Amino acid sequence: MRRPPRWRELSLRGRLGVLVAAAVAIAVVGVSAIAWSITKADLYQQFDARLESYAQLAAKSSTPEEALATLSSADQSQSEDGHERAGGGLTVQFLSAANVGTGTAGAKSLIPVTDLDRSVAAGTVDRVSDVRSIDGDRFRVWTAQRPGGGAVQVAQDAEEIEDTLERLGFWLTIVSMAGVLGATLAGHLIARSALRPVDDLTAAAEDVARTQELSPAIDIGARGEIGRLARAFNQMLSALSNSRAEQRRLVEDVGHELRTPLTSLRNNIELLIHAEAHPERSLPAVDRSKLLADLDFQAVELTALIGELVDLSGGERPSEPEVRIDLADVVRSAVDRTRSRWPRIQVIAEFTDAEVLAREAGLERAVLNVLDNAAKWSPKGGTVTVTMSRSAEKVRVRVEDEGPGIADGDLPHVFERFYRADAARALPGSGLGLAIVDQVLTQHGGRAEAANAPSGGARFDLFLPDPRAGIR
Repeated sequence: MRRPPRWRELSLRGRLGVLVAAAVAIAVVGVSAIAWSITKADLYQQFDARLESYAQLAAKSSTPEEALATLSSADQSQSEDGHERAGGGLTVQFLSAANVGTGTAGAKSLIPVTDLDRSVAAGTVDRVSDVRSIDGDRFRVWTAQRPGGGAVQVAQDAEEIEDTLERLGFWLTIVSMAGVLGATLAGHLIARSALRPVDDLTAAAEDVARTQELSPAIDIGARGEIGRLARAFNQMLSALSNSRAEQRRLVEDVGHELRTPLTSLRNNIELLIHAEAHPERSLPAVDRSKLLADLDFQAVELTALIGELVDLSGGERPSEPEVRIDLADVVRSAVDRTRSRWPRIQVIAEFTDAEVLAREAGLERAVLNVLDNAAKWSPKGGTVTVTMSRSAEKVRVRVEDEGPGIADGDLPHVFERFYRADAARALPGSGLGLAIVDQVLTQHGGRAEAANAPSGGARFDLFLPDPRAGIR
């Protein structure tokens, strides 16, 4: 026997259809039940109001027969005026002040007397209304005081009201069942219509997985949460496409940059192997020393290039958490390392305490790269100046050198990967140092700018947001 599916095993469309159908069904059944209850209360209220008026008329009569005749006359008058008649089954009974029945007239020979009825006859209670069973039939009984003492009881069969309520309940049940069926169909249609954009997104995701094509192809026709999901999906595809394009460009650039040093290494190694294989054509000691030195230099350059590539690719998703640090400590550490690595130049620094929210290791690497670049272009004995300043919303680190400056055509490209100016091709470097600077600053919500200083050298400004300004 097949087990019915559990709620968690239902699809999203099935869940939505069930929820919509249940909600509409509950609303239909609830409205029907409320309508039946209100109708019942209204009918019995009108019934009791008539019985009260009949009791007041009967209380003025001297005998039950006279009271019944008066009530029948009043009932006939109401019928001629077009009002609803009280109906059949009317019975009138008198009670004396001693709680003894003095006579009964009407459909039933006797109305049961309760303690409350005796209290009305004794004058301690004004009136009583309740439902009683008389000879197996349900009667509404109204007991009221008579002006001369005692009480009058008026009872009438409630069969007409009960039949009306039974018919109303039957039709409301039919309507409720139809409403439940309609709700089930409506839930299915609503779920199908509401989830059509989700089906489109699913088909698009499956198409991307199958074709590996990342170009956004989702038509955003829906609004609300579904439209937001579609826009987020398109943005994700666009980001993945850009990431793939960046990765492709990086691989192409790396291949281009590695080709030259690897070719030179291979040529030099082949020359050494050839010299070892032919002793008669051995290289002079001076040439051999130059060749080995060249190999060592190329190995160092290749190692630096690979290290920078690793830093650049790993920096796209930094694992180091951001903490509040004093930027002056980071700059001071980078300046000390620059002085030890470039003893031929002088580094002058002015530090200003400035707390920032940053990744210390990555930020120090960025400052150090800028200082290395300035030191590389500065002449022997030149000066690299480092200053810090703070404004209302940002903190700035400025580095100026005494080199030849940056050509106007190179300024827009200095932070691009592997970009090297014509004048820099004879100098060591891979063209990745400033790209790392730009990447680190962007990750911190800041930016890097390059320009020429008034003195003629290059000037680099590193801007970081001030946490006190509430930017981050």
